Amino acid sequence: MASKVTLKRTLSLPMMVLYGLGTTIGAGIYALVGEISSVAGYFAPVSFLIASLLACFTAISFAELCGRFPYAAGAALYVKQGFSSERLSIIVGLLVIAAAVVSSAALLNGFVSYLHQFITIERPIAIILVALLLGGIAAWGIAESVTIASLITIIEIGGLLLVIVVSKSGLADISSQWTELIPPADFTTWGGIYLGAVLSFYAFIGFEDMVDVAEEVKDVRRNLPNAILLTLGITTLIYLLLMISAVLSMPPAELAATKTPLVHIYEYHTGEKAIVISIIGMFAIINGALIQMIMGSRVLYGMSSRGQLPDLLSRVHQRTQTPLIATAMVTGIVLIVALIGRLATLAETTSVIMLTIFSLVNLALWRVKRKDPHPHGVRIYPSWIPITGFLISSAFVLSEVIHLFTR
Repeated sequence: MASKVTLKRTLSLPMMVLYGLGTTIGAGIYALVGEISSVAGYFAPVSFLIASLLACFTAISFAELCGRFPYAAGAALYVKQGFSSERLSIIVGLLVIAAAVVSSAALLNGFVSYLHQFITIERPIAIILVALLLGGIAAWGIAESVTIASLITIIEIGGLLLVIVVSKSGLADISSQWTELIPPADFTTWGGIYLGAVLSFYAFIGFEDMVDVAEEVKDVRRNLPNAILLTLGITTLIYLLLMISAVLSMPPAELAATKTPLVHIYEYHTGEKAIVISIIGMFAIINGALIQMIMGSRVLYGMSSRGQLPDLLSRVHQRTQTPLIATAMVTGIVLIVALIGRLATLAETTSVIMLTIFSLVNLALWRVKRKDPHPHGVRIYPSWIPITGFLISSAFVLSEVIHLFTR
């Protein structure tokens, strides 16, 4: 009897870092700069720094867990190990898939909106064509699809660096203006900084997707945890450079007044139309959708391979060594949800879902550490880190739920 075909370990540390940056540095940052400037003003970089520190606790928890359990299905597997509950594990896995599907569908709609600036094409036709293209790339092979995602990620980062370069006057003046970035000790100022940090937090989410391709990573116990932490570090550096150059090169109120702040910064400093930034924004959107589809299919595969979902979803094609049926299912659901549209409320609900999952994963690690404090060959972090991550994530869930029901 022929042995079952498994996923192929082809992803190196550099590829995983680029994959992680692609999940984190998405289209959101192209609009987020203005929103954060509106509430934090000149102290927006401080908001980003605080958000990075808040995200760091959960990122470290994921880094330890993927070393302990280097398998697909990510959060669903971690929750099962921590709570010994098959039902809770299945619920978490399905929530992760739901979040991936809704996120991809929303991004597809966003891409079509950008596309209409350049060509006229019926929205349903555009969505169908793009969804099938992305599904085909995801099914092609993990090395091929991640290589494409990595190339797009490089273009995305290039767009952010381009904005930093054209607004370099802000960085050049930092030696004389750095005091403007230091917040005073008053409640009103720090209230704005906190609101900015809450908004900024979502710009750092993405590392949780990286663990879902664990079974396709070379030397996974070393490379995947390192990739998660490197991704967070590089993202923080780029965001801080971007925000410092932005708020010191033009008034924060002006940034807050535009829906396309990075386009505005580029045009303000160059006097040229920011067509290149708009195109890069399109790449950022489509890259996010591709990575979410890859992630969703791997969670289906991982849950199926552990008997939590029908065995059919864990079948891997012999030539592509990708889970074709799981990929086809995710592509089909994304396509349907994208065509339905009206996803604003679903997108907000997705944030609550992901933060709830973060809370459960942090608590799961704390419970796992109590049962097995020192596993061989795994990098271990102090127990207060997952507890802090749990408290932060739970606080964000509470604030998001209150916002949903009081707006």
